[in-house]
Amino acid sequence: MNRTARTRLFPPRLSAVLWIVAGLAWVVDEAITASAFPAYSYATNYISDLGIPQVGAFQGRAIDSPLHDVMNATFVGQGVLFAVAGVVAAIALRARGRRASRALGILAVAHGVGLTLVGVFHGSQVNADNGLLAFHSSGAFVAIVTANVAAIVVGSNGRAIGAAAAYRVVSVVLGILGLVSLVMLGVDSGSAAITVLPDGVWERGSVYTVVVWEVLTGVLVLVGAARRRAGRVAGSGAAAGAGMAAGTGAAAGTGAAAESDAATGSAKIEA
Repeated sequence: MNRTARTRLFPPRLSAVLWIVAGLAWVVDEAITASAFPAYSYATNYISDLGIPQVGAFQGRAIDSPLHDVMNATFVGQGVLFAVAGVVAAIALRARGRRASRALGILAVAHGVGLTLVGVFHGSQVNADNGLLAFHSSGAFVAIVTANVAAIVVGSNGRAIGAAAAYRVVSVVLGILGLVSLVMLGVDSGSAAITVLPDGVWERGSVYTVVVWEVLTGVLVLVGAARRRAGRVAGSGAAAGAGMAAGTGAAAGTGAAAESDAATGSAKIEA
């Protein structure tokens, strides 16, 4: 199978749909899960608190998430959808930038693995006691870093795939903001003397940049595809109209020539 055939087999529109579904599902599922969590705070609670099955306390925060299965499924679902979307996009765009597309594919898969670990190994006191918390923490770190770096990679190489300048800038800015938020989360949570913003704000600053980027990217890809399709339809209509006009003109010219020949023949007969 040649490169063109692969591009047609894996259209970026599939990536767009998967990214949109993943991003919107994250926002909706998080809100639903948080609504069932008594006194849950988007500012002070971690997102991972929503996925803890046990009722109790962890790191000084009260934990009671009746819909923890919803959030854990969302963690895994986001990871899988992002990974598939990234790999599909990487294959489709390989002809336009082999190094960047390879990086996108690797980062997307790493993000998927990281979020799967987050959904399977909960950030709870139970896992802190049995030593499994490391899988949750490392998974979250990998997932956040790789997705934000993916946004930077796509933005930095956007010219090669025909992306608008504004989109390229927004992608890079979102990725940088996400990474800075993650660093600040580590600074604030690791020091009792420094509290610029609550931990929940910094964590969401590092995660929501990814959600915004994937939905934005998906919407722009679908809008661009729709405009190209409309342009092709309009072009086909114009070509068909021009062809009909040309055919009509040729027919008219043939008719006029026939009339002229008939008139000449009549003149010769009369003469």
